[in-house]
Amino acid sequence: MEHGTNPLTGMDYPDPDVIRVGDTYYMISTTMHFFPGGNILKSHDLIHWEHCAYLYDTLEHTDGEKLEGEETIYGHGMWAASLRYHKGKFYAVFIAHEWPKTFLFTADRIEGPWTKQYIEGIYHDPSLLFDDDGRVYIVYGNRNIRLTELREDLSGPKEGGLDRIILRDAPGGILGYEGSHLYKINGKYVLFLIHSQQRKWFRTEACFVTEDLEGVWAGGDVLAMDLDGMNSGAAQGGIVDTPEGKWFAILFQDRGAIGRIPVLVPVEWNRAGYPVFGDVTKAVENASTRPGWTAAPLQTDDDFTASALHPLWQFNHEPREGCRETGKGEYRIRTDKISRTVEHARNTITQRTALPGGSAEITVDAEDLREGDTAGLCLLIGSYGLIGITREKDGYALVMKAREPGAKEEKEPARIPWNEKTARLRAEVRFEGMNGIVRFSFLRGDTWEPLGPAHTMVFALDHFTGCRFGLFLYATRETGGSAGFRKFRIRTGDAD
Repeated sequence: MEHGTNPLTGMDYPDPDVIRVGDTYYMISTTMHFFPGGNILKSHDLIHWEHCAYLYDTLEHTDGEKLEGEETIYGHGMWAASLRYHKGKFYAVFIAHEWPKTFLFTADRIEGPWTKQYIEGIYHDPSLLFDDDGRVYIVYGNRNIRLTELREDLSGPKEGGLDRIILRDAPGGILGYEGSHLYKINGKYVLFLIHSQQRKWFRTEACFVTEDLEGVWAGGDVLAMDLDGMNSGAAQGGIVDTPEGKWFAILFQDRGAIGRIPVLVPVEWNRAGYPVFGDVTKAVENASTRPGWTAAPLQTDDDFTASALHPLWQFNHEPREGCRETGKGEYRIRTDKISRTVEHARNTITQRTALPGGSAEITVDAEDLREGDTAGLCLLIGSYGLIGITREKDGYALVMKAREPGAKEEKEPARIPWNEKTARLRAEVRFEGMNGIVRFSFLRGDTWEPLGPAHTMVFALDHFTGCRFGLFLYATRETGGSAGFRKFRIRTGDAD
């Protein structure tokens, strides 16, 4: 039997939920401020994953989602969705924290199209349960976990339906119970939660079981285990069975600047009907349903010859139509707003970085930049770094800019004159402990030359996501300029 090792994907796919339909496993994860959003992956062995679908291209068209002026939704947006399949239909439920509403997406096919609706009320880290008797429930909350019966059409709470707090975590200043995942297994209701040990910060998986939704829930912590010496526990996620009846959990572990990465854990059941989690540090069994299946990569080179972007690209916020196009060998961005930093640049496209590190290269055509424009390659995170080509009064310059962890303003450690209208740029990143270290360089003739010092990136709540490679253009003085991006190349494992 082939085995795999944790963590899975090596990329930022946090707050996972997982289901199986036939011989295919599907996993949804948090996508925050990136568009399209509600990323769904698929697998036939639970170890290797490939892109499957998104729930939506755009969400609510708010000023923050559209990057109007200084408005953004960094650190907000879609997170912690519940993914379910019931009577031939797929369901996904989540909240977006800038909105006082709960989103419900439904589809007949996992690939879509998905239809957007709303559930009356706000349900933090929700989990749907379709019970055997036709009733449907949602479990949600932070520290105090509540179960609410919904109407049959899921439009809101059912009048006179069950509605009660089923668990309360101990009071304290560290993370209380949240991340609900509710199931009915062998006639018992099984609820998984995440919280932290109260004596110190350490993500821990808990589980509670009852035979009666109006009864008492019994249980406690079931997994508090480090992986790779990160001093970071794996917790929060869904469980799924194989066609042969084996069970696995997919949780996530904080890994610092690269983000929060899925972990596969075998699960067994004791005689009392409680789950027993395996060792996350050991090789995990391949739950193959299609021998010989190979997953498509989760990163991709791009020569931008197609009329639409490859689905592995995500915009940093909602894209602005009419100011971007792809095809004929380039991705082109046009500016229509003044932006103070790269964080406010519209139509930036991103791809995830991967463990243990890697590199990205891009050729930037700067001929149509306006004075004060900068176009290039970035590592997008709160403590971002970038290399770009900028237009000055008397020509062009190559610049390296960065924001130090915890700083409010960016710095410009390096700027050199540049006598060409195009530039080949490279970013190389490696992940050391919880930090990401990026180095930038440019191609002069046949030689790569460094630009600026190495820059350290950290995970923080300002973005709440791992760092990504991004292609950007922003204007600081006047709008109407444009830049073309050609021959994107991405590699994993070759960073110095």
